[in-house]
Amino acid sequence: MQLYNTLSAEERAQLIDEAGENRLTLSFYAYAKIENPQQFRNDLFLVWDQLGALGRTYVAHEGINAQMSVPAHNFEAFRDTLEAYDFMKGIRLNVAVEHDDHSFLKLTVKVRDKIVADGLNDETFDVTNIGVHLKAKEFNDILEDPNTIVVDFRNHYESEIGHFKGAITPDVETFRESLPIINEQLKDFKEDKNLVMYCTGGIRCEKASAFFKHQGFKNVFQLEGGIINYAKQIKEEGLESKFIGKNFVFDHRLGERITDDIISQCHQCGKPCDNHTNCENEGCHLLFIQCDECKATMENCCSTACQEIIHMPLVEQVKLRRGVKNGNMIFRKGKSENLKFKHSGELSDVALAKASPAEMISEKPIQIRQKIKIKKTLLGKAEHYFTKSSIAQFLIEKQELKVNDTVLIVGPTTGEEKLTIEKMFVNGQESAVANVGDKVTFAVPFRIRLSDKIYRL
Repeated sequence: MQLYNTLSAEERAQLIDEAGENRLTLSFYAYAKIENPQQFRNDLFLVWDQLGALGRTYVAHEGINAQMSVPAHNFEAFRDTLEAYDFMKGIRLNVAVEHDDHSFLKLTVKVRDKIVADGLNDETFDVTNIGVHLKAKEFNDILEDPNTIVVDFRNHYESEIGHFKGAITPDVETFRESLPIINEQLKDFKEDKNLVMYCTGGIRCEKASAFFKHQGFKNVFQLEGGIINYAKQIKEEGLESKFIGKNFVFDHRLGERITDDIISQCHQCGKPCDNHTNCENEGCHLLFIQCDECKATMENCCSTACQEIIHMPLVEQVKLRRGVKNGNMIFRKGKSENLKFKHSGELSDVALAKASPAEMISEKPIQIRQKIKIKKTLLGKAEHYFTKSSIAQFLIEKQELKVNDTVLIVGPTTGEEKLTIEKMFVNGQESAVANVGDKVTFAVPFRIRLSDKIYRL
């Protein structure tokens, strides 16, 4: 019974391209009491894997939170897998405004303590006593009311590239930080103001609205389905968009355009820009906004220091990364001092520029495909790692390997590591060529795992 990914992101991307099928990017959530999250997780993985569904899902005793990529022809079958559970019958699926077949390239379903890290003790208030849900037109109408206070419950890097006009945009790095800040900031308006909140897909507001009602706010409202659903409704109903700019999303796209307004700047040169990128230096991987000119000049790096690092030999890069923590901290690091034109907190509603027609249809997916589609050949799989000597052993299964070949070692934990073979041993003897069936060993400046595969570039 397969309960984990067996293909790398690159292999999956190649299969998607070869299939030539359209995929839909969507998200959904549901709060419910799940007795056995691990079994629930396993059941979902098995049925979704059969449908070719990819994405990132969190499951907890309190419910499910998912962002997915599903083959268009399997959309209804995917919905059926959800509605097989009573608590997800009739569930709203937030389908993205823009689609990219490579928005997700792995299926990840994880069991967590909570489906959103809100830092709240759910035992202290009624989590089901939520605010009034508003559809797009109702949301637009209430924004016109002078007694309305609208709050963005996303993080600084999300609101910077797009937000609702007049919204309070807390200068926070996590959702949990925004709750006490907003509670203190609006403590004098609990009785007479409309507290209207929004987020990406609605899940953060679902818990936040109950929390603020418990704190004594009398008139609490939330945007149903978040920005994703709002964008869909204003398009279908021909409504004015009160949201300006881009909606940040947590997949390879990093954003989908709602209006042609560009309200943020390249963090390096100050040019109007709202395209996020991650620093090319794997030891940094900083999330920041970078224009095409700076991307070319800086080689996708956030600083000259990182630019210098990416040209170092791999072994030196790995040495620099040891003991340095990034991972999920990349969003928090968005306030790096290297970024001269970073904005957060109170943000302007004035557009700095307008997106071109090409940008309106988004060229981002093309850039993603170009980066992913590296020509490579599968050679074999990992068999052993000798820790003390930092030696890796691989079984060659497909094609021969030679000294001076550049290889890519890929695995769920290892990630993607590239190196050039300078010396190797084949079946225990030093040799320049390893053929199919041979066991080859060579030094690697990083740890490998038995799930890793080796490719020739």
